[in-house]
Amino acid sequence: MCRIVGYIGYNQATPILLNGLGRLEYRGYDSAGVAVFGDKGIVKARSEGKLVNLKKKTESTDVSGTVGIGHTRWATHGEPNETNCHPHSSMNGKFVVVHNGIIENYDVIKKQLLKNGVKFLSETDTEVVPQLLEYYYDGDVLEAIRKVTNELTGSYALGILCADCPDIIFAARKSSPLIVAKGENENFIASDISAILDYTKTYTTLNDGDIVELKKDSVKLFDKDLNEKEINFTVTDLDLSAVMKNGYEHFMLKEINEQPEKVKGLFDSYVSDGKVDIPELEKLSDCLENCEKIYAVACGSAYHTSIAGKYVIEQFSRIGVETDIASEFRYRSPILNEKTPVIIISQSGETADSIAALRMAKEHSAPVIGIVNVVGSTIYRESDCVLYTKAGPEIAVATTKGYATQLMMFYLIALYLAQKKGTLTAQEIAQYCAELETIPEKAERLVKNTAQIEKYSDRYKSSKNFFFIGRNTDYAAAMEASLKVKEISYISSDAYASGELKHGTIALIDKGTPVISFCANKRLFDKAWSNAEEVVARGAEVICVVSQKDEEKIKEGYGKIVLEDICDEFSTMLEVIAMQIFAYYIAKGNGCDIDKPKNLAKSVTVE
Repeated sequence: MCRIVGYIGYNQATPILLNGLGRLEYRGYDSAGVAVFGDKGIVKARSEGKLVNLKKKTESTDVSGTVGIGHTRWATHGEPNETNCHPHSSMNGKFVVVHNGIIENYDVIKKQLLKNGVKFLSETDTEVVPQLLEYYYDGDVLEAIRKVTNELTGSYALGILCADCPDIIFAARKSSPLIVAKGENENFIASDISAILDYTKTYTTLNDGDIVELKKDSVKLFDKDLNEKEINFTVTDLDLSAVMKNGYEHFMLKEINEQPEKVKGLFDSYVSDGKVDIPELEKLSDCLENCEKIYAVACGSAYHTSIAGKYVIEQFSRIGVETDIASEFRYRSPILNEKTPVIIISQSGETADSIAALRMAKEHSAPVIGIVNVVGSTIYRESDCVLYTKAGPEIAVATTKGYATQLMMFYLIALYLAQKKGTLTAQEIAQYCAELETIPEKAERLVKNTAQIEKYSDRYKSSKNFFFIGRNTDYAAAMEASLKVKEISYISSDAYASGELKHGTIALIDKGTPVISFCANKRLFDKAWSNAEEVVARGAEVICVVSQKDEEKIKEGYGKIVLEDICDEFSTMLEVIAMQIFAYYIAKGNGCDIDKPKNLAKSVTVE
């Protein structure tokens, strides 16, 4: 959840490091720091809080030099203060390190080093890394890194400076994202290519166990035993404009508005002549056609797409889908074998719990399908087949287009499976494809005409809590809507299957409580309406999210957000986009930091 940038070349490192960290600011952090080789050796500047504080530090501290590493920290061990801020140094200053991940056995290592007279300054797990490097160092940095990484348990992406090597940056990686990028007489390390798009598009993604030695004009790559490896660089097609706001007030608003284009791109990639063709799934075709159960495993919003996908896959293909939160899946004993495909969903492809679930599935010979948005990410590389959502960089912490493209992918998978199994006729498949094709234009009109939604956002922005209720696909929408309100406006909210209200939670409904009732699933409208009336009878103020077809059924006194008609199976898409807008304007009305909500990180790379 921390982020790393490193630079070695002929230009001043500090401005490049600060710029790169600024590009990664959206990932979430609570302190930042840099370390640069200068005339007096390695000099550090560190500060708690935002990057602006670090920039002030660098103006009053001489951090000039052409070799350096930088870091933004999201606290896991120790308070977010300057002492615990990265980079961390060894006792005698021989090594300086930045780290993303968690060293799970740091306490054991620390106790042993303390017995050997090593003095620690911070409360972090990271500090054991430079201390251990210095302990093992005998003049060969690579050998010291090999010994240290063999001893570490947990996850790490490391940027390392050694006082004896002023013209080298070292790096190592296990279970935390790290890339190496190549420029003209300059080289970089970074957690994400977006950090260095200003300077180069040529990069390679490190594998677990890799160790790297970077100089101004060369890069050497080694495996965990220091055998040199061939480096295969690639050129990203990302453009710098993809990580800029381009006139929008917030990245989240920009990304809400990008959704119609992104879901259309996916549709166009896989649908033609009323049929769904997903070549990536063909290698698992027999397994998918004959399986009786599919697992769908993810975290957060990605998990919510699996809930929506479950309803549609089961209805279309008659294959049972078991959904699970990745952090729970890995700690139970699911029944996995070569006949139980597992779908792992992650925007970043680096979600720690989802990676662990993937690896557990593969240990049991289960075929793994990855749904990811980042080419070269861990889930992308380790899945048996990969479905790339092509959403482009998502900068706002709260996902919008990442969710929409994952959901579209589930719709496509459902139709693909139905096609394979013959559970829908060719005519039915064509009709559903025609419905899917209308989503981008309906979504486009929704994101361009937000007045009806903004009205309710303004009315209820001071509420202390919200309830979101729905059935079936409407319940899937309620779960994601509730999360959106929580994560960017910090207002407590809960999502419930409508029929569960009377089993206890309706006791929480008081006079004036805002309840958003999802009623766009037309087949279940009467049931949804009955539940809305139950909460109104207890004093709630209800806003119904309803399709045009059922708009007239909403009684006077109820609020309503009206969506264009679409088949019930796909209604979640428009419902959630409407709720993204609802949550955005609540957060904006309350002056919240919409793109960088407190305590959150974009990519959760630690357990």
